Amino acid sequence: MAEMTFGDLLIQKDGLIKGPFGGDIKKSLFIPKSEDTYKVYEQGVVINRDINRGDYYVSKEYFEKKLKRFEVKENDILLTGAGTLGELFVVPPNSPKGVINQALLRIRLNKDVVNQDFFRYYFKYYIKSIISNINGDSVIPNLPPLPIIKSTDIDIPNITYQQNIAAILSALDTKIELNNRINAELEAMAKTLYDYWFVQFDFPDDNGKPYKTSGGKMVWNEALKREIPQGWGIATLLDIAQYTNGLACQKYRPIDNNSLRVIKIREMNEGFTSNSELVRVNVPQKIIVENGDVLFSWSASLDVKVWTGGKGALNQHIFKVTSRDYPRSFYYYQLLNYLQHFKMMADIRKTTMGHITQEHLQQSRITVPPKELTFKLEKVMYPIMERKVKNDIENQTLAELRDWLLPMLMNGQVRVA
Repeated sequence: MAEMTFGDLLIQKDGLIKGPFGGDIKKSLFIPKSEDTYKVYEQGVVINRDINRGDYYVSKEYFEKKLKRFEVKENDILLTGAGTLGELFVVPPNSPKGVINQALLRIRLNKDVVNQDFFRYYFKYYIKSIISNINGDSVIPNLPPLPIIKSTDIDIPNITYQQNIAAILSALDTKIELNNRINAELEAMAKTLYDYWFVQFDFPDDNGKPYKTSGGKMVWNEALKREIPQGWGIATLLDIAQYTNGLACQKYRPIDNNSLRVIKIREMNEGFTSNSELVRVNVPQKIIVENGDVLFSWSASLDVKVWTGGKGALNQHIFKVTSRDYPRSFYYYQLLNYLQHFKMMADIRKTTMGHITQEHLQQSRITVPPKELTFKLEKVMYPIMERKVKNDIENQTLAELRDWLLPMLMNGQVRVA
């Protein structure tokens, strides 16, 4: 391990810069996007790992006059410096030309000293914690001044060993990303298939042909103000499924065989963490969640998903959705479609989305096909949904292995052959 400073990892000129002052990049300067405009990169790009986030642009003339020093190029590393702090994002090839805003920092590395892939892991494991200790807080409430960051002492292995560590950890991340892409395609395929059958009404008829397109009989439904297949009915979301609310669980420490982790809205979105709350295992069986259960957050995020985070206990802001009469794919996608419509109407009315109550569910109106048709589609949908569950669980295992290996490789407890 070599002793150096953080500044030694950077190119000599502008290796670490903070975004421009707010007055230099205020909204009054923004103009519509065109071929000559420069995108203003915001924190959302870094936090969401999405280069297309944000819709603010400045003119080429203003860029040349005031903002050229803050230009964003491919392979630049962007670092969040306000709000959600210490998140990194590497700018991919063919990204829009642009500049960082006042909430971001830009890092450019000396490639003779540090491998870029290694740096991402090294920052997460080591440098981020050092910077936080300078401020005396492990969550980095404020980044220190840039000269202090640059002068921070660090230990770093030689470039060859960096490349070996990065190769191992990147292989795990590549597999995680592959699983995520597969799951996105599986979800799109399942949603398309469900809509084809039960929204467009082109399920296979008795001759195996698409029902509506082939002239299947449709009848007007006054409640829905549309035609639906003959023999179909209408119902509410409460008619097809049961919604079990979680409890305000009494938390305690430490974790042991007598405890369960609590699934709150954060856990539903991100999975369990070391900060997840715990409850005793003697909670009611009805609020215990297993992999494959359908969860519905009725406040805040307003989301529905198939849970894959392992056994846990349900918080009061989430429903566990089950049905005695219909298969999982049917009530899952009916609820998903309802939420999309609910959010769309909130956008149209320009109101906050609020939360969904039992009354909302009772007032909902959905088309209901014969039960045997829902189970016929379930035979196709079940392996798709289970493959997604399997991939998500595998990703959690891979992420845990990666995060375990990172400090072990850094402190020499595990060596790369």
